[in-house]
Amino acid sequence: MIDVHVHVVPPNLPGVGSLSGTLRLRPDAVANALKQDMKAAGIKQAFAMGEWNCGDEDPLGVRRTLQIAELVPGLQAIGVCDPKRGDDPEHFRCVEEELKRGRVVALKCYLGYLHFEPAHPNYRRYYELAARYKLPVVFHTGDTYSPEAKLKYAHPLGVDEVAVDHPHARFVLAHVGNPWMLDAAEVVYKNLNVWADLSGLVVGDSIEPGSGDDHDAVNDVATRLRAAFRYAERPNRFLFGTDWPLIPIPVYREFVRNVIPEKYHDQVFGDNARLLFRAAAGGV
Repeated sequence: MIDVHVHVVPPNLPGVGSLSGTLRLRPDAVANALKQDMKAAGIKQAFAMGEWNCGDEDPLGVRRTLQIAELVPGLQAIGVCDPKRGDDPEHFRCVEEELKRGRVVALKCYLGYLHFEPAHPNYRRYYELAARYKLPVVFHTGDTYSPEAKLKYAHPLGVDEVAVDHPHARFVLAHVGNPWMLDAAEVVYKNLNVWADLSGLVVGDSIEPGSGDDHDAVNDVATRLRAAFRYAERPNRFLFGTDWPLIPIPVYREFVRNVIPEKYHDQVFGDNARLLFRAAAGGV
């Protein structure tokens, strides 16, 4: 199984803290915690987000993620795009040098957290490089952790425009656009170059059966996800991801197993990611 969406360092975004106390630990402690969860859940590979705004020496914000990846077999890095530098030729020279090293498996655009729509010209060069190096572009879509974010930029319908304008690039809607999952499903259904990851829909240490507000909230998310999955009619374009350490990987694995029909488990938990990330991740 492959988890396409984890964090091993704080994202360093406006209005966002470390996300989790785990990410304030020493790198070796973070690595050990992730290894334990991956082993318990049967995860063989995981793709971890970098951090924003790290300067030209680390243009995609992957340096600390790569250091932790050295301690976690199967962990690979996703670089972070900075639209604030989208008209800076020197920045893109550094970005391309990093891509040539083959150390990242995708690029990440933090829609909403950064106040740039997906079709903003400052993202265009990232999409062109992603297409050239056969890297998926992952968009944060949906709700955010920051009161400074602007949700209009994080709505999944905004990705439809870039999917059409950049047909040779491949795009991933992180979090299935939650709470706008049906809109995200329409973007996946309509565009052959768009996928969705299932990460971050439920957070916390556990998902216990029972009643009450928390249980009802989980049921509401599960109902929206089932409807979106059916509507999209594209079981080959949904990807398992967790948003670890916001929830233990084994707990989230069971949540997804209970929502996605069993006949699609092989695709969602591994096959789809292997196909999408094959070129970038050396065949995963």
